[in-house]
Amino acid sequence: MIIQRSEWNLTIFKIHFGLLTLKAYTKGERVLRFEAIVHNTVALHTGRALDKFAAIVTRLTGMVDRFTSMLDCVDVGFLPDGILDQLPQPSQIGAVRVGGLDTNKPRTRAAMTAVTALAIAPDGFTVADFATQVRHHTGTDYTVRQAAYDLRKLRGQHLVVKPGKARRYQVPADAARTVTALTTLRDHVIEPVLAGARKPVGRPPNTYTRIDHDYDTLRTGLRTLFTDLGIRTAA
Repeated sequence: MIIQRSEWNLTIFKIHFGLLTLKAYTKGERVLRFEAIVHNTVALHTGRALDKFAAIVTRLTGMVDRFTSMLDCVDVGFLPDGILDQLPQPSQIGAVRVGGLDTNKPRTRAAMTAVTALAIAPDGFTVADFATQVRHHTGTDYTVRQAAYDLRKLRGQHLVVKPGKARRYQVPADAARTVTALTTLRDHVIEPVLAGARKPVGRPPNTYTRIDHDYDTLRTGLRTLFTDLGIRTAA
């Protein structure tokens, strides 16, 4: 992703997918517009003759619709009932039994983060794309074979799908909300709140936001709850 900022407080986000580009324009807290660009119509597989112009426009419109829909899904997450108990359980893909997802493992969290990043891909993503994204987030030697195995586990939990016999994967809208909620819960709720519950709150930050206030309220409540439950928080 490329971010450009102009002197008029205009920010442009560019996300490239080969010969396709998705762009978003914002100014301050306002979103001005979204657009899709095709640098070579060969990438759309619609043909490039003049009579295919309507099909090309329809295809680009679909890219923008998916882009905005996925952004909405990532912005507002959702956890179905029982999902935390369901994920670690084995699942079945055809005749193959695959393992569950342990969100406490760094590799699983990296895989879910990669899925979130690839959710807006216009044509879905391949195993190689997924492996590259995980390596980008972790900096580890994550192989295509490991990526294929993790994608099977994600498919078993219906967090990604592979339509028909295609070799490309897609993230359904409901699954994008679930993945976002799971990663946010683990990284931005459980971990920082528990870390803050172990030690007294220090000097408040210079910029005290509404979310900072929410964290303080949770930490205070957790200290009381841990005391009532007999859980020691201080080292």
